[in-house]
Amino acid sequence: MTKSIEQNAGPLAGKVAIVTGAAQGLGATFAIELAKAGARLVVGDLADPTATCAAIKSAGSEALGVSLDVTDPVSVANMVSDACARFGGVDILINNAAISGQLRLQPLISISSAEWDRVLGVNLRGPFECIKAVAPVMKQRGYGKIINLASGTAIKGSPGIAHYVASKGGVIALTRAAARELGGDGIRVNALAPGLTMSEAMLVNPSWTAEIVANNIASRALKREAVPEDLVGTMLFLASPASDFLTGQTLSVDGGSVMN
Repeated sequence: MTKSIEQNAGPLAGKVAIVTGAAQGLGATFAIELAKAGARLVVGDLADPTATCAAIKSAGSEALGVSLDVTDPVSVANMVSDACARFGGVDILINNAAISGQLRLQPLISISSAEWDRVLGVNLRGPFECIKAVAPVMKQRGYGKIINLASGTAIKGSPGIAHYVASKGGVIALTRAAARELGGDGIRVNALAPGLTMSEAMLVNPSWTAEIVANNIASRALKREAVPEDLVGTMLFLASPASDFLTGQTLSVDGGSVMN
């Protein structure tokens, strides 16, 4: 009981957070850490979110798992409606769902139009759909935190994944536009831009060879692999009242590969 009380009294006590793409990987890490900080969670994913919800409950918080297709406005609207029905509103949205770890490196001229549309649909239109659905709820409260997952690739212009780079560049631009539009309603919109992070999907992707990972590490001031836990501190800062006077920004968390 003491453990649960301590967690519920955290910096996000009483807050309700949606994390998309949270059945596994980085999204699951984010959801569990938000729970430890006191938030109640809505876990949305095409995959089964049961394991993440169980971990959240073990951390002393509440969780609602929903089937979510971020490219389907009806699916997104239903998720937000379910969140409001269960928890009374939404304070935090983390747009994490993306096609990333399963992508293979290939020249721009080899990317099919269908694959381009699929990546842009999930990675860019997905955050748009989720922001569009959650903004009216946050406006009613006069407060909200939206955190979009961008990528250092959009800043560096990394080769081999042009569709992914373009989608994350769009996320940065969407973050700025949404911050301008929603700031008057007390809604802060920021982006978190990781470097190459060794999530579950990356570890099993043959495109990300030891040589490629080593070259990426060599570009960093802090020369080691990045793991999902390295992003938690910045995510919690952006979700918490500590960043209430910060909006429209993209924070690079990559060990100093990108410096801006």
